[in-house]
Amino acid sequence: MAAPVDLELKKAFTELQAKVMDTQQKVKLADLQIEQLTKTKKHAHLTDTEVMMLVDETRMYEGVGRMFILQPKGVIHNQLLEKQRIAEEKIKELEADGNQLCAASTWQILKAASVPQYLQGRRWICLKAGS
Repeated sequence: MAAPVDLELKKAFTELQAKVMDTQQKVKLADLQIEQLTKTKKHAHLTDTEVMMLVDETRMYEGVGRMFILQPKGVIHNQLLEKQRIAEEKIKELEADGNQLCAASTWQILKAASVPQYLQGRRWICLKAGS
């Protein structure tokens, strides 16, 4: 009789471990994406700083595929600002998602940690606020 219960708990533990691993991979991916977007944002900011120091009559070209198009300074400046804004929005979204994933991962780890205690005949661990 005890064997089926142990098998069910072992299966539940294995599933929790898989979920934890999956969630941790998602958190790492989100961190990498945030890092890349931060670099993109910084690059756009530095480029914009340099562009704004140039004289308004300076000829500027925008790279489009395999060609370059002559653009006024204002257009280039607006494109760089837009690139920074989009990167910042994506960073905020990824940070919010990452925080949710971390919370989910923590909960899954706590559940997984309580399975061995249950197997040893103890009760499930319950965390209360402030304890």
